[in-house]
Amino acid sequence: MRILVISDIESKYLWDYFEKSKLDGIDLIISCGDLAPQYLSFLATYAKVPVLYVHGNHDGCYKDTPPEGCICIDDDIYVYRGVRILGLGGSMCYNFTGFQYTESQMRGRVRRLKVKLLRRKGFDILVTHSPAKDLNDEEDLPHHGFQVFRDLMEKYHPLLFLHGHVHLNYGKDLKREDTFGETRVINGFNHYVFDIDIPGALEPEPVPESGRPGRHRRR
Repeated sequence: MRILVISDIESKYLWDYFEKSKLDGIDLIISCGDLAPQYLSFLATYAKVPVLYVHGNHDGCYKDTPPEGCICIDDDIYVYRGVRILGLGGSMCYNFTGFQYTESQMRGRVRRLKVKLLRRKGFDILVTHSPAKDLNDEEDLPHHGFQVFRDLMEKYHPLLFLHGHVHLNYGKDLKREDTFGETRVINGFNHYVFDIDIPGALEPEPVPESGRPGRHRRR
């Protein structure tokens, strides 16, 4: 599965200098937050795949202007082609505005997902705005990571953890990719395209000449 992850700043490559061919081969687009809703709507207009998103701490405008044609996966497990995707947006609370949460509040959000986690038997991809505690986060409170994200990875062993919030231009020691146990960790700052093999994922068959979509087949 080829995934385009975006976060924090609108990519000039994908917006100012856009060409439809740049989305060729992309199976899924995921936003980790803090992006203009118009940017997500623009990508959704040309993408032939879902555009999923969680809220960043600066996405208060989404309440009045949500991204059109996109799917919010905050506090939910969205299943696409058999891949289970858990969304938990927002940052650590530092001034009590927007999408900000204390560690206790984030744990409460996870507890409310208990039934969905049981029904889905876990998840394959964790999508957040903030990083996990002590995993490519920063020491200042606004960019401090959540311990509960580490707990989720330790319990469910997802294949992939996508986050944003910590801009890669903040410092030379920040990583685009990392690992946590069995989980591949990716910072989606700006934009990043990568491939990942997800066992049991469904792959679409080519669209027949009639124009009617084909069924999915397992890899």
